[in-house]
Amino acid sequence: MTNLRTAPPLAADPNAPDDLAAFKHAFRRHAAGVAAITTLAPDGTPVGFTATSLASLSAVPPLATFNMARSASSWAAISVADRVVIHMLGAQNRAIAEKLAGPHADRFVGDHWQPGPHGLPVLAGVTSWMVGRIVERLSVHNNAVVVVQIEGGGMGADDEALLYHERTYRVPGAPV
Repeated sequence: MTNLRTAPPLAADPNAPDDLAAFKHAFRRHAAGVAAITTLAPDGTPVGFTATSLASLSAVPPLATFNMARSASSWAAISVADRVVIHMLGAQNRAIAEKLAGPHADRFVGDHWQPGPHGLPVLAGVTSWMVGRIVERLSVHNNAVVVVQIEGGGMGADDEALLYHERTYRVPGAPV
């Protein structure tokens, strides 16, 4: 095992601890599907963000999870919301992914969404969306795992998958 290389220091923070450098380098090389999560703040304002942590938990009952930092601008709404909409994003949704990853105040400016079930914001042109009830919020350090029981949803046009890999949006290459 002498040919194993350790993770190099982080370019942005060469004094970062080895565990943080290994973690960041490894997850930059892990391609993840891109989703968007939306809900309403208590005052009725739409709230949302781009997520790469979406996972299916169970088919029966239909449960999905996503993770987020409790310091994120959307956490205040997610922490008290009853329901969310989970959107699967395709290659044609890159602009929406970037918008929902951008400044909080700009995320719902424009015609890229409309009110859907329960008045929740549904994004336009996504490959699919699911509305669900939040059934659990698990605090882990400064983060949360949110469990959602899916209640319904809809389909959009088929599209190439939108992935996040090496700190950029990508589409899958040729099959291997």
